Amino acid sequence: MGNKSLIKKILLGLSAVGPGLFLIGYNIGTGSVTTMAKTGAEFGMSLFWAVVLSCIFTYVLMVAYGKVTLVTGRTALFNFKQEFKWGWILSLYIILVLIIGELLALMGVMGIVADLVQEGVRLAFNGAIIQRGWIILFFVAILTFFLWFGRYKAFEKVLTVLVILMGLSFMVVFIMVRPDMMDILSGMVPSIPDTPGALGLIAAITGTTCSAAVFVMRSTVVAEKGWGINDLKKEKTDAFVSAFMMLFLSGIIMAVAAGTLHISGMKLDDTVEMISLFEPLGGKFAAFVLIIGITGAGLSTIFPIVLIAPWLLADYRGTPRNIHSKSSRVLIIGAMVFAFGTVFLEERPPALMVFSQAFQACILPAVAVPMFILINKQKLMGNNKASAKLNLGLVAVILFSLLTTWFAITEFI
Repeated sequence: MGNKSLIKKILLGLSAVGPGLFLIGYNIGTGSVTTMAKTGAEFGMSLFWAVVLSCIFTYVLMVAYGKVTLVTGRTALFNFKQEFKWGWILSLYIILVLIIGELLALMGVMGIVADLVQEGVRLAFNGAIIQRGWIILFFVAILTFFLWFGRYKAFEKVLTVLVILMGLSFMVVFIMVRPDMMDILSGMVPSIPDTPGALGLIAAITGTTCSAAVFVMRSTVVAEKGWGINDLKKEKTDAFVSAFMMLFLSGIIMAVAAGTLHISGMKLDDTVEMISLFEPLGGKFAAFVLIIGITGAGLSTIFPIVLIAPWLLADYRGTPRNIHSKSSRVLIIGAMVFAFGTVFLEERPPALMVFSQAFQACILPAVAVPMFILINKQKLMGNNKASAKLNLGLVAVILFSLLTTWFAITEFI
């Protein structure tokens, strides 16, 4: 009887966590793995503080975006368009820069997936080489098929298993590497190494963890969940669990890289160097676990990346999402074409991935400042305006977003 009661409580707890789990699958993908692994490889755990702050600020913005959606019953971009004098310009700007950022990420993801699959084929078939272009074409064809016929949810279930496999594998290596807890704790004290690339990685950590796309999409997912104003507590719980899971998984990946690549002097300039992360497991099996896991994470991330343009436009118009409409299919095909971009670029996929995540950090002020204004509008929010604590958090988010935007501009421009 006791066991049944415990199981029931666990199921009830999981049922309360909805939109956040969906967005974790989007957020903890190839971009996060690459950014955290490269940071750990180059700087050990010294930039872990940036992950901690980013996850705290992710929670703050998740709560704010969710609260406004629950109170108004409208999605974020639609609210911006309706509530601000020039809101339609702001909304279209957010849509444009988010799409640009996601397309850059798409090229990075496909490049990393292609490199890892190419290495997997080489290991499995005694040095056989398949050109990256053919690998990308193969995955683009499969993904387009599932998206075109609306079967991607079934395919995502398979990919979710692969992502879980990857997460468990990182946890196993974390236990085997046994990183120094003092290094992890000291990494929570803010410091910026006087080394080229440090500012860019801080911006990339912010962009991949505190992603503007996540907050805009969250309002849509919360609305579709059917939650109302009475679900504010549930929404906070969901946001907390989501942010904590991001911190936990990101920290493990960074620690594994710090305990393997960093002590070996490797900087993760090439995708294939990721295989060194799993050397403690030994042999080809470890390599295949990593390849399958990151490929699954990459492919699962591609779905929301490709769908972000039709989703954002539906949000802006205040209409239901429909990936089968002509406009959605045109946008999906257009995004898939960009997947081939990495074949023609000289930049290696890890560097492109880090740049795309740093670009995301530059978008953060555009979604943080309007939300701070919106959640404090008496006419819109009534008695559900932001508390002093939430406002303090939002001000901190805005200041942090401006700082990391400056870091990104300083590093890459």
